[in-house]
Amino acid sequence: MNKRYRTERAKIDLALTMIAREARTSTIKCCTGLSDDRIRRLCTQYFSTRDGRSVRRRRGKSPHQIAKFVQNAEHQLQATTIMHLLITAGLLRVTADGTLQGNWLTVDVDIGQQFCDVYDLYQLVHSKPLFGFEWGWNLMQALGRDEALAMAHCDRCEVEYLHDRYSLDFHICPACEIRTERRRRPGARQYATGGS
Repeated sequence: MNKRYRTERAKIDLALTMIAREARTSTIKCCTGLSDDRIRRLCTQYFSTRDGRSVRRRRGKSPHQIAKFVQNAEHQLQATTIMHLLITAGLLRVTADGTLQGNWLTVDVDIGQQFCDVYDLYQLVHSKPLFGFEWGWNLMQALGRDEALAMAHCDRCEVEYLHDRYSLDFHICPACEIRTERRRRPGARQYATGGS
């Protein structure tokens, strides 16, 4: 089996993996270099029906907003899970000053496959995942660019969690917030216990 065939096979395998997770054509193309037409043919050939249903093909641009990741404690907790899985997988690295950076120069098949593995683990950790594949991909890109999202440190349990660097940080992670029922969402007039 020559190198060219193995490379092409890896691209097709990744494309099929991503199609099964409802990735957009643009995301698949970014990781594999396959043409739009080739991706559509793979989708038709392998996923016209699965368990009696078609795989949902999402249209339009991939999401780029970040507010969804911190809109409430549950979203922030699941986004924090993805962040930690990305770090563990080596897709993100923590710099000496504690900021996050993408651990890739270009997106390729290896990066795409690693992200698929991360996304699968995320779905195992959270039985009711709030973020689809494309939202997870968006989170990885946003964290890799070191934009508005960053790591913060919880004063209660000592873990690092995902935080919007442009909002107030009360140094309590979403898990502790959920456990103690403390509310500290943007727009709240006070930081109080219970449902204020």
